[in-house]
Amino acid sequence: MLGFVAPTDHGWYQFLRARPEITEVNFWRPGGTTFKALPPGGPFFFKLKRPYDAIGGFGLFARSDRLPVWQAWDIFGQANGTRDEHELLVRLDRLGGKSEQRIGRSRMIGCVAITEPVFFAPDEWVAVPSDWSRNIVSGRTENLSRGDGLRMWRECLERASAQSANGWVTDALTDQRAGKPVLITPRLGQSSFRLAVLDAYGQQCAVTTEHSLPVIDAAHIRPWAAGGTHAIPNGLPLRRDLHRLFDLGYITIGTDMALAVSRRLRDDYANGRAYYELDGRELRRPTSRDCLPDSEALAWHRDEVFLGS
Repeated sequence: MLGFVAPTDHGWYQFLRARPEITEVNFWRPGGTTFKALPPGGPFFFKLKRPYDAIGGFGLFARSDRLPVWQAWDIFGQANGTRDEHELLVRLDRLGGKSEQRIGRSRMIGCVAITEPVFFAPDEWVAVPSDWSRNIVSGRTENLSRGDGLRMWRECLERASAQSANGWVTDALTDQRAGKPVLITPRLGQSSFRLAVLDAYGQQCAVTTEHSLPVIDAAHIRPWAAGGTHAIPNGLPLRRDLHRLFDLGYITIGTDMALAVSRRLRDDYANGRAYYELDGRELRRPTSRDCLPDSEALAWHRDEVFLGS
C-alpha cells in the first residue's frame, strides 16, 4: 500500500491542530496542480518543513480539484488552515514563488481534500523516512508495507489510536498488525461532498444547467441532520435560489425525475412565475450511473419536506 508524504507549512499545522472540530482539511497547493499520486483512501502524511522535519499528522485522501481562491474559501473556510480569506491570500503569496503578480481571488490553486485528519503534539511527532531529501518540494509516495514507510505508518496509527482518534484508525491498526494493510474507504466530509457533487454533474445546476459557479450549491436531498449522508447520490447541484426553495419544500424532484413546484409558492408569496416556468423540467443526470440521485432519499423529500403539488 502506498501513502504520500507532503511538505507542510507549520502555520497550517498549528492552526488546524488547535481546532479538532474540523474533520476535513484542504491541503492547498499554490501552483494550481491537481493531486493524482493516491487513490481515495490513501494515507496522506503532513511532513513539517525545516527546521522541524517531522511528521506532524496524517489523514485520508478524499478528492483533488483545481479551484479559484474564492471557491476554495467558500467550500473549506477555516479548514484551509487560516482565519479568513485574506490570510489565505497572504500565505499563498508568501509560498507561491517569486512571481511579481500577487495571487488574487480568481487565481486557480490545487486543493487536496484530506478527511478525518489527526494532528500530533510536538512530543508525538514521527520521524520522516531516513532517506528523505531536503530537496523534495512537492512530496513523494512512500511504500507503507516495508522498511521506513511501514515504521512511519505504524507509529502514526499507534499515536492516533492513543488519542482515541477516528474510528477508522483502529481498523487500520488491526489490519497493519495482521500484515494486511488495506485502503480505507474515506467518508466524504461536507467539503469533499460539495466538490464531488459539482464534479459529477459537470459543474452545473441540475435543473437550469447554469454554469456560474458562484451561484451553484451542492444540496443534500436528505439533510445530514435528518439522517442523510455526504454521498454523491444524496446530492444535487442547484442554483442557490432553487436550493433554498428545495430545503423549504417549495420544489422537489418527482418520480419522473422532473422538477415539481408546489402551489404553495404562489399561495404564500403571490408570485413565483419564474419557478413555475421550470415546473416539469427534467433533471439533468450525472455522467456516472453510480452518482444518480438516490430514489429513497428523493421519496423521503417528497413525503417529508415537499409542501404538495
